[in-house]
Amino acid sequence: MKTLIVTGCLFFLCFNAFCQSPKKNTDDLRLKEDSMKILSTNIISANEPTVRFRSDSHFTRILVRALKTPFSFYYPFDSLMSISRIYSPDSSFRIFTWQVSKDDDVHRRHGAIQMNTKDGSLKLFPLIDRTATINRIADTVTNNEWWIGCIYYKVLMHQYNNKSFYTLLGYDENSIRSTKKRIEVLQFSDQGNPVFGGPFFDFSADTIPKRSQSRFWIEYKKNGNARMVYDEELEMILYDHLISETNEPQKKYTFVPDGDYEGFKWEKGKWKHIEKVFTLQLQDGQAPVEKPNTENKLKPVKKSG
Repeated sequence: MKTLIVTGCLFFLCFNAFCQSPKKNTDDLRLKEDSMKILSTNIISANEPTVRFRSDSHFTRILVRALKTPFSFYYPFDSLMSISRIYSPDSSFRIFTWQVSKDDDVHRRHGAIQMNTKDGSLKLFPLIDRTATINRIADTVTNNEWWIGCIYYKVLMHQYNNKSFYTLLGYDENSIRSTKKRIEVLQFSDQGNPVFGGPFFDFSADTIPKRSQSRFWIEYKKNGNARMVYDEELEMILYDHLISETNEPQKKYTFVPDGDYEGFKWEKGKWKHIEKVFTLQLQDGQAPVEKPNTENKLKPVKKSG
């Protein structure tokens, strides 16, 4: 209860600070948002790839100009429904991610991390999608300039040894045949720069133990509706156990959920893998269902100090 009260007070201070910003700043942001709304729709729905990529380029430039507005961190950009905008639980940063597609098989992710600064100035880390050029995705530690592209829909926060770790859940359209969902850990270096990945995924308790990974993902049949969510009550990341519907485990595009769940639980700075979360299969209607990306309308909490 005390945490809720403190969070509510901080949110009020944050909202009040934004409302007291110069009216011109707010009006400018709204005008830019109107332009970005049209462009963000074109990025997704324009028929021609050239129009989608041109809209993406214009959108990016306007977004950066908008974020240069003092205290833009508190402006929600709520109308940009096709752009993921999620805040860290401590509101130290927020992440924008979106996707532009050449066709059903070629997708390019774009994004940026906006830091919450005390003076309202812009501190921005662009996310450069290098997915196609990174060979060992499971083991590689990267920075924002070598980003493994993903559309994030959830940020979790844990602390260990007085350091904050942010776990990102996201999805990747991947190809015409399969979709991926991914988990990775973001932290910030002593210099304040983003670092993605690290030996955080521990499989030592598995029936057949394997070495730790820097990130974890599942790949499954297009429209297979596999879930990867955080369960607040269990304090675990849950995801569907997958099997090949054609008995071809080498072909990930044949994978579908079988009704069982695996998971990860945060323990001592690691995500410990749990092979079977439930001893009985869930009945229809009991499975956890994640909120669509467009429903994520978290509001920031102004940092104290």
